Amino acid sequence: MATKVFIDGKEGTTGLKIYERFADRKDLEILLIDEEKRKDPAERAKMINASDFTFLCLPDAASIEAVGLCTNPKTRIID
Repeated sequence: MATKVFIDGKEGTTGLKIYERFADRKDLEILLIDEEKRKDPAERAKMINASDFTFLCLPDAASIEAVGLCTNPKTRIID
């Protein structure tokens, strides 16, 4: 079973670099959010809580908000 990874802020420089580094890995499943929903808190919460690891590539205030969306105790957040 592949490890599920969500990159919140994948559109920015750091997020793109992480995505590119993981893109060809067969042991990872990268969870992708629809472009029009990337700022929707409910959709972000769904992706964060479905992941094993969430990488936050966001400004400080948005990262704090993202951590507050996490209700899955098994999701690990990397900021």
